[in-house]
Amino acid sequence: MRERTTFNKRIGLVLSTVPRYSETFFRNKISGLQDKGFEVVLFVDYLDPTDYDFGCQVVAAPHFGGGLLTRIWYSFIALVQALFMHPRRSYKLFALNKADGIHLKANIRQLILNQFFFSQNVDWLHFGFGMLAVTRENVAQAMDAKMAVSFRGYDLYLSPLKHPGCYDLLFKKAVRYHVLSEEMKQTLVDYTILPRNIQVITPAINTQFFKGHGLANANPVLQLITVGRLHWKKGLEYTLEALALLKAAGIAFHYTIIGAGSERERLVFAAHQLGLLDCISFTGKLPQEAVKWQLENASIYIQYSIQEGFCNAVLEAQAMGLLCVVSDAEGLQENVLHAETGWVVPKRQPQLLAKQLVQVIELSTVDKEVIRTRAIRRVRDAFNLHKQQAAFLAFYNR
Repeated sequence: MRERTTFNKRIGLVLSTVPRYSETFFRNKISGLQDKGFEVVLFVDYLDPTDYDFGCQVVAAPHFGGGLLTRIWYSFIALVQALFMHPRRSYKLFALNKADGIHLKANIRQLILNQFFFSQNVDWLHFGFGMLAVTRENVAQAMDAKMAVSFRGYDLYLSPLKHPGCYDLLFKKAVRYHVLSEEMKQTLVDYTILPRNIQVITPAINTQFFKGHGLANANPVLQLITVGRLHWKKGLEYTLEALALLKAAGIAFHYTIIGAGSERERLVFAAHQLGLLDCISFTGKLPQEAVKWQLENASIYIQYSIQEGFCNAVLEAQAMGLLCVVSDAEGLQENVLHAETGWVVPKRQPQLLAKQLVQVIELSTVDKEVIRTRAIRRVRDAFNLHKQQAAFLAFYNR
């Protein structure tokens, strides 16, 4: 752990769990801040035994999910801490919640559940996803810290549908917001958030690791690929319907889907019904090196999502020199520039996706290389880790 000086800022980052190996965004952000002299404290709701050697201080919430006696014990400990260890912060949180109209029972519950934050001093308390700030809207102020919230897509577009009004209180608070795209910024503006309180910082990738050569894949069978969770929002069933049209047109291809998730069984059955099982591979989740190898052996990357904040996988594919065909879901339209660095197709229209894929396949070698070269250059220049880290330094130094 770095020794703190009076010039260092201390950033409290709030996540559900310690970032896994594949969650490169948070790992890169933490290491980038540390390299610039910031201290990072990671607050998590759940802690795995393997997480103790993570590269920064980790503070975990007590486990309230056990039996009744366990919950009573941890609640008692939290109340003792509130009264004797963190009385000023606890009283301030209670008073702020009361002023917001939170009734007594819910207020005491929040005081117990959020007590673990008060053991640390931070300059910023940054919630890594919007829903992590719900029922914690006053914690940062109680700690005399500035508050930041990141929205990444699902939490901004889908969470309010599942939990109507979930952000009503949050959007009244003094918060600095981070979003992944200009479209997400406009969505927050539509919620009456002032533009000056919103900063767009796009995802970034390791452009030295994902480094393309800009040359077409030599495999005689067209290799298509998608990387992502097997989740309905990824639009994979629409992708399969489009590929069925390609197969019916006599185009030979193999489609590799990298990722795991709850939709696997449904997608395998859809592929079976569409007559595609003989030309599709479901690899499951793969380590980064294996993903890179798969990208090196593919020609066209497809991300036909229904909802997508931005998508690192598309950046990685472009950096590797793949021709990318994506939907117009949220940030994908800024990730890929239509007809310049790839192609953007309206979502939920597999016939249009199939038509675009055919057009890409039929492009001349020269035209394909122009698109590849532009995409590689744009990702290298605009979506590198150095640029992202500089943006976050500006975010916290404001």
